[in-house]
Amino acid sequence: MRARGGFTLIELLVVIAIIAVLAAILFPVFARAREKARSTACISNLKQIGLAMAMYCSDYDGHFPWGVDPADRFCPQIWSSFPLWQSWIPGMPFLWDVLDPYVKNHQIWQCPSDTGFSVLEDSGIPLNGQPTAYDAYNTSYMWRTEVAFRLAMPDSLPDPVWLNLMFDGHGKWHGGSGYNARRWNMLFGDFHVKSVDRTSYEKAWRTSVQ
Repeated sequence: MRARGGFTLIELLVVIAIIAVLAAILFPVFARAREKARSTACISNLKQIGLAMAMYCSDYDGHFPWGVDPADRFCPQIWSSFPLWQSWIPGMPFLWDVLDPYVKNHQIWQCPSDTGFSVLEDSGIPLNGQPTAYDAYNTSYMWRTEVAFRLAMPDSLPDPVWLNLMFDGHGKWHGGSGYNARRWNMLFGDFHVKSVDRTSYEKAWRTSVQ
């Protein structure tokens, strides 16, 4: 009778080595593809929020929503240079509550890449958005409340293409952990949405409301 053949130890090691190399090549590709899908879903969320905001503006004489985000409510010291605005914050509703009549699904306030945060980004002020910002505050997104404080309207913005309205709660969700490696999905004053890097993020903040 002929003996049954089998793999030698060397052959098994070669196969395992090939699988390991393929895994090392493919896993980062799969991870990038998964993050791209999450970022696309996040952009879709912001587009829907922008649509809800536009409908609100249409119903309220063209003014942006009168509401605050978690940074305003729980870190009001960020507005210490504007004591009048700061005094308004305790009596203002959260933005998602204001837009609720225009939103069919509250899940649009949750970024799929939301992994939370422990401080308000770029401020060093403690803000416990754990395990995710959505779990902690019902939203993954921050809002440029200045447009509400100034009773601004989309048609009155000097440069709506560059002025930020809403953005991810932390740039590490869609980018790297390093200061310049972060990325944000951002809703702009003309209601378009795109992914931006650190330079564009800071330019959006420098763009004046009035």
